Amino acid sequence: MATDQKKVKHLVDRLFRHEYGRLVSVLTRIFGAEHLELAEDVVQESLIKAIKNWTYKGIPDNPKGWLYRVARNRAINILKKKQFKFQHSSEIAHFIQSEWTLRPVVERYFSEKEIRDDQLRMIFTCCHQSITRDSQVALALKTLCGFNISEIAQAFLTNKENINKRLVRARRTIKNDKVPFDIPAGNELKPRLEAVLETLYLLFNEGYKASEGNQLIRNDLVDEAIRLTEMIVNHPSIADKKTSYALLALMQLNASRFKARQDEDGQIITLEHQDRSQWDQSLINKGFLSLQKSEPHQHISRYHILAVISAYHCSASTYMDTNWNGILLEYDKLIQIDSSPVVLLNRAVAVGKVVGARKAIESVNQIKDLEDYHLFYSVKAEFQIELDLFEDAVETLKKAYKLASVEKEKEFIKKRMAFCRKKEI
Repeated sequence: MATDQKKVKHLVDRLFRHEYGRLVSVLTRIFGAEHLELAEDVVQESLIKAIKNWTYKGIPDNPKGWLYRVARNRAINILKKKQFKFQHSSEIAHFIQSEWTLRPVVERYFSEKEIRDDQLRMIFTCCHQSITRDSQVALALKTLCGFNISEIAQAFLTNKENINKRLVRARRTIKNDKVPFDIPAGNELKPRLEAVLETLYLLFNEGYKASEGNQLIRNDLVDEAIRLTEMIVNHPSIADKKTSYALLALMQLNASRFKARQDEDGQIITLEHQDRSQWDQSLINKGFLSLQKSEPHQHISRYHILAVISAYHCSASTYMDTNWNGILLEYDKLIQIDSSPVVLLNRAVAVGKVVGARKAIESVNQIKDLEDYHLFYSVKAEFQIELDLFEDAVETLKKAYKLASVEKEKEFIKKRMAFCRKKEI
């Protein structure tokens, strides 16, 4: 019996987001890191097979189990091929000789615990020091988190061609340098953990504010980022977890306010107008606890500072009670270690709250390399509105509207333009 193709595609898309990285991880362990592309191909083939099969035969009772079974059987068939045996170098190599040993071992690797560990191995493999930093993050977002090229390009504020080049370079390096599929130890751990945390931070940010489509917030990405970060802080082989806890605190505190960011129709509600009773107090408490565990002895990371900023927001009972002076001081600390354009833009918002809109516009105008970022113009327009410069604000908002790629943001910008035009009359 045929099934609605849209329903099937929606289910496969959800499975892709949730299971792609898990399947790629376990298959990479089975095939060896040098065969990363093969692992990705097997997962892609399994998803395509799901669409075709479920459309014509109906969705199975256990779609995830069906997908895993197809991927597992495909892996076994590949391993049994004679030509693959000669080039295989993973830990499973000595089991390939016999069907009696091969199948049970592969099935064991597909257990929940093994897959969880393989995901950590996967992300540390992607962040190996022989791979350039920008390629590390791009590869991890693609292979572990299931990002498409457009999403990665948006996260890096670059184009799809550059991302493709980074992915090709990263895969080539893994193959040529025989990058191990493991969790590093000793002196190797710290630099690779830094790259891992940056990847998870970008993953969370893509969920916090989606780069394209109809959804402002992508809860699946947020949940995945938090889950992977929790895996790091709970893993016994990672001793120094201060920075990891700081990132987890930042995620938990920011995510606690998600429900209040949109109304029932999905329209954006700014921080000033949010119903704070809708904030997830349980998640806020978890965030404060993670922040306590993150207290550094020496090194203060940007995640520590950003988590403290988020804590200021979460601890304010009303918008008027927000400690903007404290927030601005934290941003002043942050720009000493991260003076990226987006950080400077966020600092400008705090400047506006503490010093005033005119000074904030001066700060915004000094920021470079954000001409293609819609929030650059949206933030500037809000300061212009505050100064009753409604005609200027409309022109600025037009630029923001043109650059915005999320539908709900475009709708919000249109409403702000309509507000300004009414004020002009």
